[in-house]
Amino acid sequence: MDLGIFMMPLHRADKPWKQALEEDRELVLLCEELAFSEVWIGEHFTTRAEGIPSAMMFLATVIAQTRRIRFGTGVVNLPHHHPAMVAAEAAMFDQLSDGRLMLGIGPGGLVSDAEMFGHEDVPERVAMTLEAVDMMLQLWQQHAPLKIEGRYYNATLENNIWPAHGIGTLCHPLQQPHPPLAMAMVSPGGRTAEIIAERDFIPISSNFVPLEHVEAQWQCYSETRQRLGKPVDRDLWRVGRNILVTDSDARAADIVDDPDSVFAHYFRYLRGTRRIQELWDLRDAGPQVLNPILEVDKAIEDCVIAGSVETVTARLIEVVERLGPFGTLLCIGHDNDAATPELWPDSMRRLAREVMPRVRQHAASLAA
Repeated sequence: MDLGIFMMPLHRADKPWKQALEEDRELVLLCEELAFSEVWIGEHFTTRAEGIPSAMMFLATVIAQTRRIRFGTGVVNLPHHHPAMVAAEAAMFDQLSDGRLMLGIGPGGLVSDAEMFGHEDVPERVAMTLEAVDMMLQLWQQHAPLKIEGRYYNATLENNIWPAHGIGTLCHPLQQPHPPLAMAMVSPGGRTAEIIAERDFIPISSNFVPLEHVEAQWQCYSETRQRLGKPVDRDLWRVGRNILVTDSDARAADIVDDPDSVFAHYFRYLRGTRRIQELWDLRDAGPQVLNPILEVDKAIEDCVIAGSVETVTARLIEVVERLGPFGTLLCIGHDNDAATPELWPDSMRRLAREVMPRVRQHAASLAA
């Protein structure tokens, strides 16, 4: 079982953007130092709290300072781009990173992004995503002349071609036939899990849903694979969890129980952004008002694993026993508080060096 990290990344909205970006870079470099297998970075356009509008641009800044860690986009929201541009940029990133790209794609979940780009209908965004993927796969395998026509996107290059000078030659990735494609699952099974299974994407179970949803996601994915006669490989499965390893259970409890802690802010933001119109009159309300409405305490109870090395190890072993072995545990990159700047770096060190060896050993015994 590998250890990776998924970073939306989410910061307090008043944190200076440059500072947030630098903290995110430092976290990626720490992951390389701790032998994390992969890092996934989100993409959002219309929020300061999640201030990375281009995951590949951000990740390109750490390529030269890393050697082992693989880079995942988590995710490129395809309805907000033309697929020919995404295909070219992904191919270039794959070349620059020596084949370390994993391209996470999706329809986009931030309502303000959807409004700005004029794609507020969710089923339409899903259809756009799948059409975009189909075009990208074609562009990675051919050169001009070409003509690709779809409902949402078109790409034509038939006349202005000069092969001797490279004109009409498209950007192809180093990994062939293409970098691994991935998609995240939020709902308990359903169409997203089926799409992932049908299209051979890497399945990623989100960190902000309870474990029963994660179980249902894998069941739907694996049943779809079996129905299609395709292999079911648990090593492909990524499972996200919010994990904090502290020096004591008491320290962890203080953080978890704080109504404006990093976890409370995280789930208040996640749940609140989906209900902006409904909560408009309460938009300036504090945690004491919003937390009960958004059921923040329940989300923390369901989705956060926090405590000492012993406690976190025991709880992660329970997760493995419940889900069965899986390929990669994705911890979540959370915001650093100025008052406790070493909270998350220390947690990641403990997780990588003290917790994961025992969790891996237990997972291996189950697999055997």
